[in-house]
Amino acid sequence: MKIDVLTLFPGMFAGPLDESIIKRARQKGLLDLNIHDLRTWTHDRHRTVDDRPFGGGPGMLLKPEPLFEAIEALSREKTRVILLSPSGRKFEQSIARELAKEEDLLFVTGHYEGVDERVREVLVDDELSIGDYVLTNGALPAMVVVDAVTRLLPGVLGDDESSHDESFSAGLLEYPQYTRPAEFRGMKVPDMLLSGNHAEIEKWRREQARQRTQQRRPDMLQ
Repeated sequence: MKIDVLTLFPGMFAGPLDESIIKRARQKGLLDLNIHDLRTWTHDRHRTVDDRPFGGGPGMLLKPEPLFEAIEALSREKTRVILLSPSGRKFEQSIARELAKEEDLLFVTGHYEGVDERVREVLVDDELSIGDYVLTNGALPAMVVVDAVTRLLPGVLGDDESSHDESFSAGLLEYPQYTRPAEFRGMKVPDMLLSGNHAEIEKWRREQARQRTQQRRPDMLQ
């Protein structure tokens, strides 16, 4: 997969996307990830990317000129352009799976009060929000989406089964898990997990997942 990210803050991406699973995916050649500074597509000495909104109101908007130039320069035939925005559809695991099937993604990170509406109307294929809250800019949401999508790419995790047996993948939160030692500070691992009866263990896990989802996220069961 090829992923491009268009941002005003390329330095924010240096740490999170150079570690762990994403780092390995890039080293294996499974992910071609590139971070681009929007100011590259400005033409004045102040590298201006924003201006006041027509009609008044607080804050500034990202101007159409640099965004149009940048998106058109970075887009190819199969590129899906995604704007990270509080007004986008809420990002979920099902959307991560949807995006993992794409060949070419371009994430545009918003800032200030957003972007000129003409960018949305002409260039953007989809808008995503990672939650019902407002962040300083779209860099962190872009990192979240890139991480969630990358780990679903074939070969990235090594054991592809692990990505199917997680919270949200089956419509439930993940069941409780334990590792050695079997007893720690008086707290014991449930006997069922030590029984060796895999059919019963699977049944127990499904029930635990359902109970946990009922307690913490009943909306998912609906």
